[in-house]
Amino acid sequence: MAELTHFDAAGAARMVDVGDKPVTVRVARASACIKMQPATLTLIRDCGHKKGDVLAVARLAGIMAAKRTGELIPLCHPLPLDSATLDFAFVDDETLGIEATVRCTGRTGVEMEALTAASVAALTVYDMCKSVDRGMSIEQIRLEEKEGGRSGHFVRS
Repeated sequence: MAELTHFDAAGAARMVDVGDKPVTVRVARASACIKMQPATLTLIRDCGHKKGDVLAVARLAGIMAAKRTGELIPLCHPLPLDSATLDFAFVDDETLGIEATVRCTGRTGVEMEALTAASVAALTVYDMCKSVDRGMSIEQIRLEEKEGGRSGHFVRS
């Protein structure tokens, strides 16, 4: 197992020095699922919620979150992102799938940005729909793929 890079030799937290790392294209894809009542998913799919287009708002929230990840995660580097996209899928009659893809050209990866985007998009769906379904469950927030950097290409099997 690799060492934990966010701690120094004495065990104190530190921001990793990436100054000597090469600038490369970095891409990460993360996902989340939200389980809900079928009627809630229908409201979302048909844009029938009184608050408006839930997925449009969740998409914007996810993009904004990706851009601000360095402010939210204490030891995460602030990165100039090249792109951040969010896609939604109606997996079955009670599951909304969320996929965030983030890209930058830099010295460190964008896994945290993709995970943050998927998480905040899911939280936004919950916030907008909690008045009709408090029992929603946000599940399986996870990294699906990452490219670039010293550790190479990762794809969840």
